[in-house]
Amino acid sequence: MRVGWRGLLGVLMVAGLVSPAAGRADVAPGDVITTANAEKVKDLVSPGMYWCVQHGWPMKIVEPKSVPWPELYKQATEKYSGQVKLGEDRLTMKGYVAGMPFPNVDAADKDAAIKIMHNFNYRVDMAHDDLDLRNFDADTGPISTDQPLQVERHFLIDHFRRLWYVSRLYVDPKPELPNPDGIHYKETLHPLLEPFDLKGVGFTYYRYLDPARQDDSWLYMPSLRRVRRLSTAQRSDALFGQDTDQDSYGGYAGQIAWSTWKFIGEGEALGAFHAEHFPVKWADGAANWAFDDVWEKRKVWIIEGESKLPQYAYSKRVIYIDKETYAALYSDMYDRAGELWKIWVNDFSWKNEAFPGAKPSYQEITPFLPAIVMVDMQLNHATKASLPSHRFPGETGWYFHQGDKEGTTEDQFTIAELINSGR
Repeated sequence: MRVGWRGLLGVLMVAGLVSPAAGRADVAPGDVITTANAEKVKDLVSPGMYWCVQHGWPMKIVEPKSVPWPELYKQATEKYSGQVKLGEDRLTMKGYVAGMPFPNVDAADKDAAIKIMHNFNYRVDMAHDDLDLRNFDADTGPISTDQPLQVERHFLIDHFRRLWYVSRLYVDPKPELPNPDGIHYKETLHPLLEPFDLKGVGFTYYRYLDPARQDDSWLYMPSLRRVRRLSTAQRSDALFGQDTDQDSYGGYAGQIAWSTWKFIGEGEALGAFHAEHFPVKWADGAANWAFDDVWEKRKVWIIEGESKLPQYAYSKRVIYIDKETYAALYSDMYDRAGELWKIWVNDFSWKNEAFPGAKPSYQEITPFLPAIVMVDMQLNHATKASLPSHRFPGETGWYFHQGDKEGTTEDQFTIAELINSGR
């Protein structure tokens, strides 16, 4: 089923009374989208993304380009996907080792939504054994169509690290680290370097393979000299006056089991998949909360996740997932009353090196992200992050499957390290 995005056209398409192409706005390579002609993209973006375009987010439309899978990821998919099956709970997988679990999803499959989400969990841009994102910053504040983002707070972060325990393809041991506790991955963000009143703050959490097991999450607050344990529901809370939350990283970073997933449809959507600027170029004038780069049509799955957690900030989120890579173009979040609230937008740049001469470089196409943006449409507020910061000329920012060479080791994910790095 191919589903429209809004209004009467969407209703008629669901009913099969109108063909998907009938009456749809459309774009072509070479088009430049502004607030003046935002209608041209209304059927090619999510409701949240359309709001952004209406409020100044510029789009330069280019020809779509394919994203080749990393060779080891492709080989693992071919080798193991045939043996992968859903468990009886429809949340776990049997026979999964590495690569994409379900490379041939059928939209008519009653389990299509959950299979797509399993693919999203092990998507192409996550096909690395470890990750270290360094020296990045973020600004947060109110936005309008009259003046640039008014910076309320500026954040500078030293490291964001992730260490995968399973589906490892590059760094020994492969395909799994010694894993008696059944860990999926560990992740840490620490320490904050700015603003001054948050200097040394950081968090660490462990994600488990067992969908019934909650994350172990800790937040360190140097000003209080204490480590605070976080609940799963608190992962949806925006901390320190900005807009992002842990569960929205990448479009969705929560456990599959925390939501009920529904297949909404498939179609085409515009995504920022081959950014030309690194580091990021922010838009001019009042739209400087949005990155200014090229957008292309992508084939997508549209999946809705309704939260099962009573204290969770969002009632649901709708994720636009690229069919080729299973990365999220963007993710719309809705409040507990069912009203559109926030959007997370990814800015992808698939290439061998962050910029000419950058170290490390990679033999295969690698998913660098020059920027991410989170917008609160209800408050006219945004958080924009430069990955890496412009304050560090020549910084690659992204370091993939480097292991011991770049210090992304198990001892980086302990509470002791969280405290020590914040002192």
